[in-house]
This record gives sequence, C-alpha cells and structure tokens, in this order.
Amino acid sequence: MTEARQVATAEAMGWLGAEVAELSGSSVGQVQGLYVDAESGEPAWLVARLGRRRRARVVAIPFSNCAGAPFGVWVAQEAEAIRSAPVVDPTRPLRREHELTICAHFGIGEKVGRAAAVAGREEGGITAAPPGS
Repeated sequence: MTEARQVATAEAMGWLGAEVAELSGSSVGQVQGLYVDAESGEPAWLVARLGRRRRARVVAIPFSNCAGAPFGVWVAQEAEAIRSAPVVDPTRPLRREHELTICAHFGIGEKVGRAAAVAGREEGGITAAPPGS
C-alpha cells in the first residue's frame, strides 16, 4: 500500500464513531467502519450505522464522496439515497455483485469510478474488505 493510501485509510479510521452528515448538513448516522479495495488496499467505502440500535441499518457510502469536517464526516449524497442504500455486514467482505448493486444504487455506472474498478473482476470474487482482514 502506498503512503497516500495509508494516510487516507488512517484518516478514515480516525472517523470511527463520528457523525455522518448528508448533502444538506443533516446528521444521518455514525461512522462504523471502512472497506478497502481487496487488491490495492485503497479506501473504497465508508460504513455508516443509521438509526437506533434495534432498528439500525448499516450501509456503505462511496468513500470518494466523503470528506472530513469539524463535526465528523460530510457525505455528498442526499439523506434518502443513504437511508435506502443496500445493507452491508461490516464484519464480512464485499463480493463483486454486491458492490455493483451498491454502485448502481448511488448512480455509479459500470464504466466509471468504483464500478469500473470492480466490473472486470471475477464473478463472486471479493472486491473490498474491512482493513486488516
């Protein structure tokens, strides 16, 4: 992993527990983790917990749409897109098909961004995982 990737991963891991604010600045949840690319180790998804414990949903948000802020993390997505995102299990890696479903949800076409990075990989293959796994 390059030094820039290590810095990005370390910064994102420092966001654990921080508030996640959507496009207009309203809080939508809390940072629960991160997924990194299985090949490069580069941060790919921010994992956020939305809602209260019993009714909480855990979703992945495109890391490229996240930025550190004084209050926590700002996400360049609307609240409804975040709240309706496919659920993830932050203790398990993401497979190619699940990642492509998440990408499609956020409007990331297969020829750009994260979708392009994983579209050509092996079907059923692990494409992203929690750091250190």
